[in-house]
Amino acid sequence: MKTKFKRTPRVFEVKGHKVKDLGKIYLNDGEMVSFVTKSGKECDFAAKDWGFYLGPSLNSRLKKEGFKVALVVNERHQLYVHAVEKEKMKEFRKYLKTGQDNRIICWLDEWKER
Repeated sequence: MKTKFKRTPRVFEVKGHKVKDLGKIYLNDGEMVSFVTKSGKECDFAAKDWGFYLGPSLNSRLKKEGFKVALVVNERHQLYVHAVEKEKMKEFRKYLKTGQDNRIICWLDEWKER
């Protein structure tokens, strides 16, 4: 793994939401990093020879960590996956409405094969 963190983060706004770009993490095949929320919940990101695992299983491990996983679409029909702390659902719904035109297509952690 190689990292390239910025001494001074690049700060910008996207539709009224401030973002700080802190830098980059370069992963080799088979390497993983875990991102941890203030409340201690974890989400992993792993490199493979074919691309990336963007997180643990949506309806098992992330669910056990206390996340709900939403497939969200914006006004430009761009798709996003959001891992939402169950206790922060009110804040998430507010985020979707504040300066955004996003809507939840479905909760991926609730998906079951038919």
